[in-house]
Amino acid sequence: MGAERYQSGFGNEHATEALPGALPVGQNSPQRAPYGLYAEQLSGTAFTAPRHANRRSWLYRIRPAAMHKTFVPLPHPHFHNRFDEVATPPNQLRWSPFPLPQAPADFVDGLYTVAGNGNAAMQTGCGLHIYACNRSMQGRFFYDADAELVIVPQQGRLRIATELGVLEIEPQQIALIPRGVRLRVELLDATARGYLCENFGAPFRLPDLGPIGSNCLANPRDFQAPCAAYEDLEGNFELIAKFQGHLWRAAIDHSPLDVVGWHGNCAPYRYDLRRFNTIGSISYDHPDPSIFTVLTSPSDTSGTANVDFVIFPPRWLVAENTFRPPWFHRNVMSEFMGLVHGEYDAKAGGFAPGGASLHNCMSGHGPDAASFEKASAIDTSKPQHVTDTMAFMFESRYVIHPARQALESPQLQGDYQECWAGLRKHFDPRKP
Repeated sequence: MGAERYQSGFGNEHATEALPGALPVGQNSPQRAPYGLYAEQLSGTAFTAPRHANRRSWLYRIRPAAMHKTFVPLPHPHFHNRFDEVATPPNQLRWSPFPLPQAPADFVDGLYTVAGNGNAAMQTGCGLHIYACNRSMQGRFFYDADAELVIVPQQGRLRIATELGVLEIEPQQIALIPRGVRLRVELLDATARGYLCENFGAPFRLPDLGPIGSNCLANPRDFQAPCAAYEDLEGNFELIAKFQGHLWRAAIDHSPLDVVGWHGNCAPYRYDLRRFNTIGSISYDHPDPSIFTVLTSPSDTSGTANVDFVIFPPRWLVAENTFRPPWFHRNVMSEFMGLVHGEYDAKAGGFAPGGASLHNCMSGHGPDAASFEKASAIDTSKPQHVTDTMAFMFESRYVIHPARQALESPQLQGDYQECWAGLRKHFDPRKP
């Protein structure tokens, strides 16, 4: 069972062992586990969560996770959950690509908070960050007790070694890491940059399909969980914890990535966004962006997400006599967008890979003037193939508050609103 790299299926009851017989048969916590291992349960939801929503995995490891020294604060200049530092403006906001580091920086060093809402203590909302790094994590490990993580690479491949196995991801793939899972991020290229979402709320799940039926959007079989792959290393290491909005560090004398076998449904996953089965209108009108939802974290209000992860991949546009790009709109939901690859079809310029935009609750937005004129003149009797693109959006029912450092950063485009200034008045009461 240890020869394979991945196991397919989102939320499946997985079982994997790096050594034959590492998984006990018939019970989860035997008096003596095979190979002298310790049995430890990882609970991603409350013990009493309904069976269909309950997430837990049993880990059989060389040492239990309790073995480390005392945590002490670890200051970080740019990574935090302070979303109330300044008044949140209703302005449309957009940032140019965030720079790669000049000094040596690993994944944790290179985290930069852009915006967020809610808080970890109340288990609502999300934190939205950029990561930019130029070296692998060396002698240090990281876990986030506050949030489930979605890692969206934009530049450079990553090897994410976790307690439950190894995920390798590249741009146009994502990694989903459960709350509390320990990991080490290694670079497979000289530099890496991308986006990180901390989900403080309910764990991400696949959206319900309703009238769509049993297929389309993200298929469960395309999510890949890692097979067990353990490290038996001793030395002087550092364990970094994100807890209640702050980073902490503790000395640890062994690698915590020492799980020899595990079974359960609380697991990290990778997913290739290029496998998303996009659907859309084949008659008229551009559908709501919810039709592009990959994952959703539900809130206590049915159909209104704590945070959705939505993508805008290559696709065919065939709706006739219709304005095909996203129309002008104002939402209750707030939208944080990023661009992984290519161009976004509703913006003629200024929105570049590695950058971001924020359109908050009831802030009007939509195509810029050039995109509007182009889409208004297109021959809609012919299909249009949108290619060479991959944009995404984290959408939340809660207002997304930009961090002070993001509002003061040189990447903030002070003239973003000018992209709509060229929209001409076409109204003529004499011409219906």
